Amino acid sequence: MVVVSIIAIIAAIAIPSYQAYVRRSVAAQALQGMQQIAALLERHKARNFGYQGFDLTAQGIAAPQTYNFDLKDGADATTAAKGAGNGKLLSASDASGRSWVLYSSTTDSQNYNFLMTSTGIRCKNKTAANVISTGCGTGGEPW
Repeated sequence: MVVVSIIAIIAAIAIPSYQAYVRRSVAAQALQGMQQIAALLERHKARNFGYQGFDLTAQGIAAPQTYNFDLKDGADATTAAKGAGNGKLLSASDASGRSWVLYSSTTDSQNYNFLMTSTGIRCKNKTAANVISTGCGTGGEPW
């Protein structure tokens, strides 16, 4: 009985710790993917004198589990006002192509949603609704 209770105590400590480790690992993979996308965007700009025409789906960068990437035209007003899922894609024919906004949102409510822009904003927040193109709002942190 004592051995069983000791194992239960150890499991009660180890399982949440392992889950936190997995969350940090997946978040780090999302950040790595965002940085790869940013490098590809800058390479595209150097070749084409702008970001217009960049197609994220053609780049072959897969988002880690529970995350997805959303790349939008930074000059579009709907991107600025509403956050991920809104605004024009850079591959749209009417995109300005002067700036970009990259969101990495997660379905895990205990993990971070990330923002990266061509103007240098890099922040994270656990509340996805607070992450818009101008920052991460209340509870946001730089990364």
